[in-house]
Amino acid sequence: MPAQIHGPGEGERHAVGFSEVVIKATGDDTGGSFFLAESRVEPGFPGPPLHRHRTLHDMFYVLEGTLTVRVEDDTREVGPGTFICVPPGVAHTFRNASETPVRFLNFNTPAGWERYMRDLGAAAQDGPITPEAIGRIASRHDLEVVAAP
Repeated sequence: MPAQIHGPGEGERHAVGFSEVVIKATGDDTGGSFFLAESRVEPGFPGPPLHRHRTLHDMFYVLEGTLTVRVEDDTREVGPGTFICVPPGVAHTFRNASETPVRFLNFNTPAGWERYMRDLGAAAQDGPITPEAIGRIASRHDLEVVAAP
C-alpha cells in the first residue's frame, strides 16, 4: 500500500448541509487499521443521536471552536487541544451548540467508518440531515442508537 500525503484541505470531501467531512485515511489506506477524517460542523449542528459502537473505538481531537460532547451521563463543552477516546459499548454523542463552526479530527479503529461518512454525504444531497436520519444511516455501520433517559 502506498504512502498517503494530504495537504491542508485535501482528501475525499463530503458535504453534510453546511458542514463538511474530509476523509484523510481509509481502511484501504491503512490495511484496515484505522479511519481518519477532518470535520467542520456548522453552528447549531445537532450531531448524531446518543449511540454506542459494538467494535469501534471513536476518537475526537478538537482543532477549533467549542464542541459539546456527551459520554454516558457526562456532558462537556470542550475546546482546542481536547482529545476524547470512546471505547466500544460506551454511549456518546456530540453537537455544535455554539455560534461558530467547530473543526475536529475523528479517528476510528478499526477502519470502515469511511463507508458511513460516504453514505451520510450522499443522504445530505437530498436535504437537511436530522439526528434521526443520522441514526438510520449509521445503524448500518456499527452504531446502535441509545434511548435517551
